[in-house]
Amino acid sequence: MEIGIDSFASAMYGDNNTLSSVEAMEQLLQRIEFADQVGLDVFGIGEHHKKEFLDSATAVILSAAAARTKQIRLTSAVSVLSAADPVRVYQSFATLDLISKGRAEIVVGRGSSIEAYPLFGFELNDYDKLFKEKLELLLQVRDNEFVTWSGKFRAPLNNLPVYPRAIQEKLPVWLGVGGSPESFVRAGTLGLPLMVAVIGGQTHRFRPLIDLYREAGQANGFKPEELKVGLHSPGYVSATNESAVAEYYPGYAELWTKLGLERGWPPVTKEKFDYLTDEKGVLVLGNPEQVAEKILRHSDALGGISRFTFQMDNAGLTHSQLMNAIELIGTKVKPLIQ
Repeated sequence: MEIGIDSFASAMYGDNNTLSSVEAMEQLLQRIEFADQVGLDVFGIGEHHKKEFLDSATAVILSAAAARTKQIRLTSAVSVLSAADPVRVYQSFATLDLISKGRAEIVVGRGSSIEAYPLFGFELNDYDKLFKEKLELLLQVRDNEFVTWSGKFRAPLNNLPVYPRAIQEKLPVWLGVGGSPESFVRAGTLGLPLMVAVIGGQTHRFRPLIDLYREAGQANGFKPEELKVGLHSPGYVSATNESAVAEYYPGYAELWTKLGLERGWPPVTKEKFDYLTDEKGVLVLGNPEQVAEKILRHSDALGGISRFTFQMDNAGLTHSQLMNAIELIGTKVKPLIQ
């Protein structure tokens, strides 16, 4: 199982925080570099177009990280493909593949944050149609140097070449999904690796959806080993369970309550937090032994996963706390899982 980190490049703005965007970006690059040094397998950068985050140009951040790392794979988490040009997405990540010498990946999705749609002139009513068409084009560009294609939302291509080409023969494209059964079936039908974002409730409830993915994949001729499943979950690792809760809970409660006001979720309470940190809950939180055990339980519950990524910058944690967690994940959690 691969172990990694996903970040939304939090700028950590706040009344009590004087960190500048320049400082926040430099610290993020330091964390990616350190994750490489302690042996983590993958680092992902999300895509948002909001003041709180610095990840609107995902491939640019990853390219800067590529120049400072040697082994770690670098991916989006996720690229909002519905609001992007698939040709440019491929070109950006193919360039990243050249800079990183073959370590680039893409996780594409429709996006749970919708600010990219009006920003780039797309209608939310076309949410799924945009993604379906653009995913088709992205895969054609990935697999063919010369492309002939036509669709509704973009000008056609008539035997046009797309450059540069990635070093990897088939640049990995994962499908990032939330809870839509159609998305799981789509990934299986196309034989794409699946990255499941579980941010609330209990992780095992996604098993029927992952079964749909595997059934669709096998029905379309893909072997079980080709149908990889990754799991993206919020979490945090500290020396003890008590310190993990003490450091993580206040910022988590504050930020997720604020997000809930935007999305219609109830406020976070300690009782709800404890429910999310129990043995089946989504939050992968505690000391290294507890965290490793929970990741393995989640893997068993989902029928086996190939990759697990922590989303840690959603709780107002400091750079020092995040660096300590990365060190524990690389030196303690990953060896325990392996």
